[in-house]
Amino acid sequence: MSTPTGPASGLPVRMPRPRQSGRHRRPEPVVAPEGAAALVLALPGTPSSASRSLAEEVISIARSELPGLNALIGYLDGDDAEYPTLASALAHSAAERIARFEQATAAGREVAPPEGPAAVVVPLLAGPDSTLVQRIRQAITDSQAPAELTDVLGPHPLLAEALHVRLSEAGLARADRARLFTVATAADGIVLATVGGEEAVQAAGITGMLLAARLAVPVMAAALDVEGSVASVSAQLKDAGSLQLAVAPYLVGPEVAEGLLDSAVKEAGCAAAEPLGAYPAIGKLVMSMYTTALGIAPPVAQGAQVH
Repeated sequence: MSTPTGPASGLPVRMPRPRQSGRHRRPEPVVAPEGAAALVLALPGTPSSASRSLAEEVISIARSELPGLNALIGYLDGDDAEYPTLASALAHSAAERIARFEQATAAGREVAPPEGPAAVVVPLLAGPDSTLVQRIRQAITDSQAPAELTDVLGPHPLLAEALHVRLSEAGLARADRARLFTVATAADGIVLATVGGEEAVQAAGITGMLLAARLAVPVMAAALDVEGSVASVSAQLKDAGSLQLAVAPYLVGPEVAEGLLDSAVKEAGCAAAEPLGAYPAIGKLVMSMYTTALGIAPPVAQGAQVH
């Protein structure tokens, strides 16, 4: 039994573990600084409960990487009722920061007036889409809030990993090349489907090379929003000897128009994996974009970022 002063004599006493020293010391967890700019996730596409759930899951992953993170969702096609527009989300984050400052000064605390961005806007896009990015920039201007816009999430090795996982979940690739078994439905050629025109195709090609190295099969990018692009790439892969193609959507999901991906899959005449969705790498890259913009943490360490 224990006594008022501690464990009874003879019982083991749990002592605090000493802080590990040296090069293998565990890093102290990074937390969001007090008063830091809000993370505003710019969500493209038609708002829906499904896209909101996806965005909330991405934010949840980001918060697990950075406790204390203040995050909001801004919809490019929002209605400011159920789905706040990006401009209104940014205006809200700026007003909230001013209110916190005024409350602190009213309470007699000595705090510096707000400076720098009130929000960091991270587009929920795997690759570049100049039309959508321009709309995001316009929303930032319309909000009149001090905000910083980050780059899109890719290219990045973590996205190649996510594509590999989605293909393996669909039975279109082995989960691990080191395992000595085959998947009967594994594809021998991958169409990496993206949106954003030729600029997006070129950027997706970088991630495609990383995916090809993982799968040891040819990977070529095609634009879903360019007529004939998927059919042309499919023909090139078949001419090069690929007999069993698969479509790997290089998309988070909401940014692609409804029906566009299904049409491309039918056009290619093959199976397809699911979009990246709220795969953990998406949340980690969102967090990395945010912290790098604020200079409060290094970017995601798994593989060098390629731009």
